[in-house]
Amino acid sequence: MTTEQPKNPLHGITLETIVTALVAHFGWPELGQQVRIKCFTDNPSVASSLKFLRKTPWARAKVESLYLFMLREQKRGR
Repeated sequence: MTTEQPKNPLHGITLETIVTALVAHFGWPELGQQVRIKCFTDNPSVASSLKFLRKTPWARAKVESLYLFMLREQKRGR
């Protein structure tokens, strides 16, 4: 059974896609400044970030929020 979520902008987007897009847009140093978590500042990698974010709901929420902000800014043309 699949539940449709038409108003959820993150529906169908994997956490790996989110982290990869944020790194491509901001780079690790800026991403570490935007979301102050150690996996973005000390020897960062997508794999270590995913491992941490999957276990830490508050950090995942911040990363998802930054991703949505980035999408809004890109839509505006910034």
